[in-house]
Amino acid sequence: MKTPNKSILLVEDHQELAETVGAYLEASGYIVDYASDGLTAMHLGVTNIYEAIVLDVMLPGVDGLTVCQRLRNDANVTTPIIMLTARDQLSDKLQGFESGADDYLIKPFDMPELEARLEAVIRRSQHLEKEYHVGGLTLNLDTMEVVRDEQPLTLSRTLFNILHVLIRESPKVVTRASLERELWGDEPPDSDTLRSHIYNLRRIIDRPFEEPLLQTRQGQGYCLRKASSE
Repeated sequence: MKTPNKSILLVEDHQELAETVGAYLEASGYIVDYASDGLTAMHLGVTNIYEAIVLDVMLPGVDGLTVCQRLRNDANVTTPIIMLTARDQLSDKLQGFESGADDYLIKPFDMPELEARLEAVIRRSQHLEKEYHVGGLTLNLDTMEVVRDEQPLTLSRTLFNILHVLIRESPKVVTRASLERELWGDEPPDSDTLRSHIYNLRRIIDRPFEEPLLQTRQGQGYCLRKASSE
């Protein structure tokens, strides 16, 4: 089975640099979304799922430090963030870390170094959480086991990946587009495929139990949460 893709949000107002970085990362296998200003970056960072965010400090309108702070403090976004800046003073670096950044890269930089730092922050973030819990449902990444109310459940790799995304983002709503991109990248199957997988996942994790956890939000997407927590 295909593993979920690595999606990156690149926030850079310098068009030539953004095109260079984006082309390099795409050639390395990343899926790259692009924002040239802070407001767009905040919208994409909240509504989509990314493995990491590459965020320039100097942006028109809302600067990168403010974007980082708002994603962390207002939206509870835990996606790893690498700050890009031409400022190389220690105070500037400390300000970046205080805003919630995970790493700091000084311009100009070599593309292989950016890729190495991306891989490092993504790897660290993935190792932080190995077991997820929502209402009696447990997913363990180490053992690839799913259990609800002490009853083991058998999932295909695709269903496991869908559940991983939903339980990782719980209780947030995951848009259909974000879920499809995590699973299949830029080449999702036909429109009925995800719906069919969601049906099968619900049949396994919810139908034998009293309280449903997997919810469909019309016009929004899907979420995993206890009905009593709403």
